[in-house]
Parts: sequence; C-alpha cells; structure tokens
Amino acid sequence: MKVIVDLAKCQDHGQCAIAAPVVFQMDEEGKLVWDGNPDESQRFEAEEAADVCPVQAILIQD
Repeated sequence: MKVIVDLAKCQDHGQCAIAAPVVFQMDEEGKLVWDGNPDESQRFEAEEAADVCPVQAILIQD
C-alpha cells in the first residue's frame, strides 16, 4: 500500500492524524507528516483518513 498526499490541496486540518495516528502525524509546526508506505495492517485506518480529509488530499494505492 502506498499513501500519497497532494500537498497542493492539503490544508493541515489534521483529521487524518485523528483517524490514522500511526500513518499521519502533525509536526511541531502543525504541518502534516506521514508514512508513505505503511504496513498493510494500517489499511483500514489509512482509508478512513482519506475519507475524512475535508479537501480529499489523500490517495491510497495498492
């Protein structure tokens, strides 16, 4: 699984970090950081994070 974040769309709302805290985190400056190749066990959470993103900036690929 590959997690892609479109940084041109991302507005650092942080909803993804709430939905999938193992995959997505907010750094000290409030900017999004993420694991681009998380373990398959994180698929459900990563897909949930993509769904809750208010600007739909997250894409999950196989």
